[in-house]
Amino acid sequence: MDNKFEGFLPPATPKRHVSRSAFLLAPLLAFLALYNFVPQARESVQAFFTLENWAESAPKVTLKQGTLVGKLLDEANHPVPVEAFLGVPYALPPTGERRFARAVPVPDSNDTFQANEYSLRCPGKQLLRIPGTPWLESSEDCLTLNVFRWRGSFSHRTKHPVLVYIHGGAFNRGFAAMHDTASMLSWSEEPFVAVSFNYRIGALGFLNSELTAKEGLLNLGLHDQKLVLEWVQQNIEAFGGDPNDVTIAGLSAGAHSIGHHIMDVNEERTLFHKAVIESGGASSRAVHPPESKLHKVQFDKFVAEVGCAGKPESEILSCLREASSETVTAAQTKVFDEYNPSVRWAWQPVLDDDIISRRPLDAWKSGKWHKVPIITGFNHNEGTMYVPKQIKSSSEFTDFFSTLLPQLHKADLKKLNELYPDPAKNSASPYVDGRNLSALGIGEQYKRVEAAYGHYAYVCPVRQTANFASDGQESPVYLYHWATNKTVIGGANHGDQIWYETMSPLVRNVSPTHDEIARYFNSYVTSFVVTGDPNGLKGRTRKAVTRPTWSKFGAERKTMVFGLGNDEAAGGSNKGVAAQFVDDEWAKAECNFWWEKSETSED
Repeated sequence: MDNKFEGFLPPATPKRHVSRSAFLLAPLLAFLALYNFVPQARESVQAFFTLENWAESAPKVTLKQGTLVGKLLDEANHPVPVEAFLGVPYALPPTGERRFARAVPVPDSNDTFQANEYSLRCPGKQLLRIPGTPWLESSEDCLTLNVFRWRGSFSHRTKHPVLVYIHGGAFNRGFAAMHDTASMLSWSEEPFVAVSFNYRIGALGFLNSELTAKEGLLNLGLHDQKLVLEWVQQNIEAFGGDPNDVTIAGLSAGAHSIGHHIMDVNEERTLFHKAVIESGGASSRAVHPPESKLHKVQFDKFVAEVGCAGKPESEILSCLREASSETVTAAQTKVFDEYNPSVRWAWQPVLDDDIISRRPLDAWKSGKWHKVPIITGFNHNEGTMYVPKQIKSSSEFTDFFSTLLPQLHKADLKKLNELYPDPAKNSASPYVDGRNLSALGIGEQYKRVEAAYGHYAYVCPVRQTANFASDGQESPVYLYHWATNKTVIGGANHGDQIWYETMSPLVRNVSPTHDEIARYFNSYVTSFVVTGDPNGLKGRTRKAVTRPTWSKFGAERKTMVFGLGNDEAAGGSNKGVAAQFVDDEWAKAECNFWWEKSETSED
């Protein structure tokens, strides 16, 4: 047999074998003695062999844009180790001349990128703090994404389903990392590839006006999202993902965004195949033309705050692009804050003859949309995060909705007051609050106004999605109602379910019932991502085996209710029911009213 080392090694003899073994035995015995009897030596050896000290253990993926070197997440509460590729650019920095312009994809490269930490967030308000981490700073160089996958389960022969998560935050706040996508993935019974990302928010993402309409620059944040979906189609196979099995999921503004992508009939490509739409939808926010009076006023105030007022129209965008990032960020925040109390928020999506080519209700009625399997749902107290807490009189209640929806007539406001009885005048009103209101810092009308706003903005639009989609497509629709009372003032607040969806210890450790609710919800949603059916997988633990069957919404109009009657997180002792499949009857009369007014709010 040929020996490729012939000429480099001396000929072997029995004596040489013996002497070589004896030579190696002494240091080996010394090493074992040190390892077993000297703790410091043992710790040093163990540290040397950890993943951090072996470069080859870091996950690597090669794409056209370069080689990504990720990291293994060291999380004690992850039942399966997760590999992460963090802060991966999907577009060039949208700065300078690229500010207030369509994002430009990252070019091809042979470079190596250390993808081991989240990028800075896009300028806007940080909505949630990640427990145990510092507040993230912001930068306009923020168009990055994060990819997560189970460690050791991927090969070129296997393709796994893909989840793309779109964060919420009223299109003015939030960032990718506030959703613990890695934990959600780790608790799934079967693997998938998960993606989260930043997109431009505030005026930087939604500077919608007559001027930006003329320049073809409307809804830039939505176009950032679409660019991510395109990136997934081109690159996710390198991570073990299947580009033909992509689920998009999102909460609040993320859910609104998904609604708009579903309605985008101008997009002929199939960029996604399933959708999880949480507390939002295409019809959750009034979608106006860019030239509407409200958008014009907000645009003019922004331009003035930046210092570009009085310039010819042809010079305004150049002026805005030349301003400092701090000036632009301060200006967009100031205008948003001015309109925040009335919830007539600045920097929202508009009709653009592109992604949003039709009013959402017209789109639903047309029967033309991307017809994919859907999970959608609402929370019991969607309004508590947004409405003024100190409302004390019925006239303030009426004024709030007159300001929010100036198109409402006197007869509409009269009906509104009948549907939501004044707790000060009607002892049978469901909004009577017998607690110590001054101690809680809330007014007598708080429960009333939060219920009405929550129904208007979230509960009833979610039901519109469920109703229209289940009646207009063969693909299944599943509806949920989140009723777990998490806080004293907020109740089952807007966004609460993401802590359960991601199996956060902050909620799982509240009580065995909260742990059960989390396991149910995570297993339903991850099963939908993997199989297209929330019942397809039973979850990582056997606790989820006994969960109720979640059937399609369909003609029976049934919903899965999570945590009804549970108030343990809010200081109570009631366990309630972790999950139950019931008729969708709650707030039905109120939704009938708001559906009648949907046309008005879109005018």
